[in-house]
Amino acid sequence: MSIDHFAINAVDRSADQQGKGASRRLRKQNLVPAIIYGGGEEPMAIAIKVNEMVKSLEYEAFFSQVLTITVDGEEHQAVIKDLQRHPAKGFPMHADFQRIVKGQKINMNIPLHFSGREDAPGTKAGGILSTLVTEVEVVCLPSQLPEYLEVDVSGMEIGDLFRLSDINLPEGVIIFDLDMEDAVDRTIVNMQPPTIEEVDEDTEEVDAADVPASAQGEAADKGEEE
Repeated sequence: MSIDHFAINAVDRSADQQGKGASRRLRKQNLVPAIIYGGGEEPMAIAIKVNEMVKSLEYEAFFSQVLTITVDGEEHQAVIKDLQRHPAKGFPMHADFQRIVKGQKINMNIPLHFSGREDAPGTKAGGILSTLVTEVEVVCLPSQLPEYLEVDVSGMEIGDLFRLSDINLPEGVIIFDLDMEDAVDRTIVNMQPPTIEEVDEDTEEVDAADVPASAQGEAADKGEEE
């Protein structure tokens, strides 16, 4: 999905429109308070129409792509870094955006997409594909930022696993955790054996023929009395 899908219109918030009380008033006007920071410029307090924000949030790529935010006619290239939602209703309450600088690398969390689950030999044998990581932090130039990273699990057998280092990365993209001095190559997905319900070996089926006739009669009489 191109960044054209994420062109957001916003208005600048003056000093008297900032603070908790002002934020509540903005929300009553169907506006989401937000801030744009970084890029060697002063932070800018803005407000975005809630319906425009909600529409953008429907797309997974909104959280991993470069956004164009137009504030009173001036365009800003940014990425979303934090989003606060209402704890019960889930609608956006505040957003933080970080400006990007051309030629300067950024850190972003990118979702993982696992493909080929149904075709995997392990799945066909009754195995269970367990995904342990759903997103990874990458470092790259804004122009190289991927919408998501695909992990092909179609060849996984029972007992197989994939680590961070097994992810195929686009040119110029590195995984932050693997670039650290104390890097840990975490497992991101594995194919576990099927779950088998254990049967209690001490429990034996009793055939009616093995029960003495007297005992069967007592049981029948008891049933009639009840």
